[in-house]
Amino acid sequence: MRSLVLLAAACLATGSGAAWTLDWLLSPPAAQAEAVLFEVPVGSSLSSVGRALAAAGLVRSPRAFALLGRWRHVQGRLQAGEYEISAAMPTGQILQMMAEGKVHTLELLVPEGITASEIAERLGALDLCSPEEFMAVVRDPASPAAFGVEGPGLEGYLFPQTYRLPHGLPAREIVRRLVDQFHTAWGGVAEAASLQGLSMRTVVILASIIEKETGLAEERPLIASVFRNRLTRGMRLESDPTVIYGIDGFEGSLHRVDLENAANPYNTYRIQGLPPGPIANPGAAALRAVVEPANTEYLYFVSRNDGGHVFSHSYQEHVANVDRYQRRRSR
Repeated sequence: MRSLVLLAAACLATGSGAAWTLDWLLSPPAAQAEAVLFEVPVGSSLSSVGRALAAAGLVRSPRAFALLGRWRHVQGRLQAGEYEISAAMPTGQILQMMAEGKVHTLELLVPEGITASEIAERLGALDLCSPEEFMAVVRDPASPAAFGVEGPGLEGYLFPQTYRLPHGLPAREIVRRLVDQFHTAWGGVAEAASLQGLSMRTVVILASIIEKETGLAEERPLIASVFRNRLTRGMRLESDPTVIYGIDGFEGSLHRVDLENAANPYNTYRIQGLPPGPIANPGAAALRAVVEPANTEYLYFVSRNDGGHVFSHSYQEHVANVDRYQRRRSR
């Protein structure tokens, strides 16, 4: 109480010049008010922020704001950024938010199987950062080493999750947050991958293909088994999503000429082994499926046209399934 009395006396001594009580000086200017975004620039002082708040009608007294900040020893500790505040909030609450850096954030949803360019579009739509700046970091040849992953770029390592991001965050920091979450997920499968002689790059590439091939959780280990069985036998992966990834401006339909195009480095109908890099950003379940595939002899699968697939051991079975589920549908 003595400190509050001293602060009130200080307010009077500095020329706030009225018989206002401290409670009134620090009380909200309005009983009800809509929240607004208020920006604290880098390097702002208590006094400059207090004046800006008062000019916006968000505090009663800039001097009371500054003096309260000094009393709480937060001078020099106000964190830059955008804050969601209203005139119905007490001055002390506003000050505490700024001292703790509780900035306004936007929700970035990164679903499983999304590509880096699609993430860039979402960031641009939210006005969180320039899509071009984001993709420049993703495609920078130096980025994999800098972020502790295996290239050629950062596609595959931008982990699917819901993120809360503030405005003004540099593109590189946004990328770092996404890749940090990948490292957390990788920690859950790294030992199993190592025991099986699988590199991080191999696991992520296969997981990205699995993510694009199915949206059904129960199918991921089955599709992982198909691709791992095919690789073990020296067979091509023959995955449509890899071909699509390598086609600029893909318009929605694959044609025979696409499957025969040897110039597409992601065309797994023509190349042996894995494509040059991941084709999407897989989640934890797809990573786990690669190191814990179902114990099968499956070598083929085809869509049932209901979101799921039918699996087969031999080419003859596969042809029959294709005829049943695909060719007849197109007749």
